[in-house]
Amino acid sequence: MQSQDVAPRPAPSSPADPVVDVEQAEAALVEHYPRLVRLAYLVLPPGLGRGRRVLTAHALAQRALPRGRTVAPAIPAQAGGARAGDPGYAFVRLRVLRTALEASLPLTFRARPRRAQLPALLPQVWGLRLFPRSGGADELALEQRLSALSAPARAAYVLRGLERLADPDVLRVLEAAGVEYPEDALEEADEEPARYALLESPEFDACSLQARPTDLMRRRQHLKAALAATAAVLVCGALLGLPGDGWGRDGAAAPPYARNPSAEAALDPGKLLRVAPAAWQSSARTDFSVWPARGGLTGDRALLRRALAVWARPGERVHVSVTPGTPSGGPPGPAQLLYAGDVGNARVVILYDGQRIVRYAEPRDGTAGAAIDFARVDGAGEAEAGAVVLDRADGNVRYLTAPWVTKAAERDLMKPGAGAMELTVTDGVTSPLASPATRAGACTSWNVLELSGGAGNRLATDLGELVPARLTTGRPGSARDATGAGALRTWAPYACSLVDVRGQGVRTVNAWSYASQSLPDSGGTADWVCTRAETWRGGGQRVLAQFRAPGGAVGAVVAKAENVSACGAKVPPVVAGVLWKSGAGVWYLLAAGSEDVESVRTSGGVEGAAEGHLLAVEAAQGARAELEGVLRDGRVISGLG
Repeated sequence: MQSQDVAPRPAPSSPADPVVDVEQAEAALVEHYPRLVRLAYLVLPPGLGRGRRVLTAHALAQRALPRGRTVAPAIPAQAGGARAGDPGYAFVRLRVLRTALEASLPLTFRARPRRAQLPALLPQVWGLRLFPRSGGADELALEQRLSALSAPARAAYVLRGLERLADPDVLRVLEAAGVEYPEDALEEADEEPARYALLESPEFDACSLQARPTDLMRRRQHLKAALAATAAVLVCGALLGLPGDGWGRDGAAAPPYARNPSAEAALDPGKLLRVAPAAWQSSARTDFSVWPARGGLTGDRALLRRALAVWARPGERVHVSVTPGTPSGGPPGPAQLLYAGDVGNARVVILYDGQRIVRYAEPRDGTAGAAIDFARVDGAGEAEAGAVVLDRADGNVRYLTAPWVTKAAERDLMKPGAGAMELTVTDGVTSPLASPATRAGACTSWNVLELSGGAGNRLATDLGELVPARLTTGRPGSARDATGAGALRTWAPYACSLVDVRGQGVRTVNAWSYASQSLPDSGGTADWVCTRAETWRGGGQRVLAQFRAPGGAVGAVVAKAENVSACGAKVPPVVAGVLWKSGAGVWYLLAAGSEDVESVRTSGGVEGAAEGHLLAVEAAQGARAELEGVLRDGRVISGLG
């Protein structure tokens, strides 16, 4: 086998190759940016480290635009799917692949380094390390096996699995990217197991990231030096600007929190709003604005002053947590006090400014280790304003409940017939209950909070944020709280899928049992459920299609999508499919749509069609297909995911 560690050389174009202009390439890049970044991340050498691979993958994708109209090699975009036959996508993918291969080359003293081999100038992130979410053992094993391959072999594996290209097309793409021996790369990729589904895992998604701080001690030293230099510049600038008029570049604006009555009032604990305990009973509103101030430290002005000051100006040692889409600035005016008291080993203050819930916590014996959390709650009604997280410790969570809550209980969502265990509620504070928010390892239970009072019973689950997410069931647009026996049975097999939406600013999660399907070869009846997580910010909705075979204790996620309308109140219809092996050893492509779907068809690796919203077609193991459903009004929807 020839060595693959050579500089990629672009393949020559032919007169028949299509011409791609800048607008066409830009449209393809914007539409398919997450997939292009994932491709670059997978091809880049793991030795760069996850953080640098993320930034480099984004840089390579962002540099893929041509400078003008360009002749693009006639290579396939993707086998089937929305990218099939798109020369713009094929072109930018080729550019990303070529530069990722260049970045994989070792630096030498004899050759001038290529741009892709150097650290990316843009994008840059200061003070944080970004990396994809960790996967399971299978993803880790695949990462290790891919790291042992040469860069061209990794590219061949990714083109096969992620782009679904046949081997002749893979060879053409590798040759166009400048790989000197594409056949050897394909042969090397053949030695690895075809675990292509794992390439779609969040482990390799360089657009859905986690953040951690960099070296804090070194950063503090650099910050002190920068502050000293900045102070010197400011003093010189102030001296030079004295003869002028006004306050400087900000005109008549006052310095932050100086001689500004509104800003000073927002930081004055004496001006905090306090609602009467019975106000909710006569108010037309039933939300956080009618919560009374509770807790044993509501009169501790020093504690409240510290909480407000940290809210406005959190110091470098304060741990700040912000729900996605939530602004973290200071209070716009006097906030409303919901709670101030001792909770476990901490003093906790809960505040509300009409748009956000803010939680300040500090140790009982000082302020070192203080933390402040922000959560967006605009538009919350009685259903979402039932509880706020007070404290998490030792795998448990304690809530502050709404004044209209008369009873709180703990329930295992995976055991619908087990009943609920009542919690003690003292001045609105519940006794601790097990939280699934920070639990690691196998999912064997999922404890949720059941609240009674007000307009009825409700279920909410801790997803790692200040406000628990409301759980509902039913067809989108007419979903109800998941409290009845039927609703609990609907949720039970799919409770563990809630782990996919932890920390995403989720407001509600609905489980919709949209189809039941009789399986071939007398396989029994399977259930299809669509779960959709709505967020407080409006975007970032996550949709999962799940399939539960007869006798299965839990459902399996067969398709997922983000920022789509499927299974939502505006556009409920959905179609999803899965490969299933019958008891007779025959593989089938199963597909199910909601009742709005009049017919289902499949193309690509499996051809077939059926009237109605269910489909079962014999298929080969590992086959890939594109699903479509035709609605009653004639519209066509694509399969989820």
